[in-house]
Amino acid sequence: MTAVRKPIENLRFEIIPGIPLITPGEALSEILFDAITDAGLSLVNGDVVVVAQKIVSKAEGRQVALVSVTPSAEAHRLAVATDKEPALCQLILDESVAVLREKPGVVIVRHRLGMVGANAGIDQSNIEHDDGGSALLLPVDPDASARRLCDDFGAACGQHVGVIISDSMNRPWRLGTIGGAIGCAGVQVLDDLRGGEDLFGRELKVAMVNRADSLAATATLLMGETVERSPAVLIRGLPAIESTECARDIVRPPADDLFK
Repeated sequence: MTAVRKPIENLRFEIIPGIPLITPGEALSEILFDAITDAGLSLVNGDVVVVAQKIVSKAEGRQVALVSVTPSAEAHRLAVATDKEPALCQLILDESVAVLREKPGVVIVRHRLGMVGANAGIDQSNIEHDDGGSALLLPVDPDASARRLCDDFGAACGQHVGVIISDSMNRPWRLGTIGGAIGCAGVQVLDDLRGGEDLFGRELKVAMVNRADSLAATATLLMGETVERSPAVLIRGLPAIESTECARDIVRPPADDLFK
């Protein structure tokens, strides 16, 4: 079904300040809601909160000590081929359904969530490292994580508030990373314009706008990628849309992958 594209006016992005370092088991929705309130803001219909994957993973206890990992023979082989620690390679294998490319310094995999990217989204920056080091995995189900935050915000303020969980992604043929949506709830993730017409009356047959990734990428510019400690952004000015779409809906099916 062709989605109705509503004009977006006065779109604003605001960093949510005052979010502390997150530890496993903490009620992330309460921390975020308190930070929004302490900043003198109130959530209204149509607002979207973009949350960095890292604090979601931390709250959900997805940090793994490398000394607790037993590498397999394949992990040892991959470690030699990529100059990575065998334990880290085992985590990459555990989080993936296929290794697509490998070379010194990088492993490109198809993640169990369907996404294709480097190192299964596993990160070792801006996390605590005990003896032997540690690694932070993606949430088990980022869409479910986003849904829980969305429901908690709705219960707290009585408004329809969407949630996007963002993560840094790399793209074929492009240098550098951008923010992308790995979890979504209560937001329209795709503007499907197929069936409409362009300015000259030509039917649009393949036009689809990835709204979720566009919003996540913009929010990531404000969050930063290093020491900014700004892991959440409030987006205001979007139309309130009751959407059941999720981030899995924007993963290209393997059958359509022309680069594998």
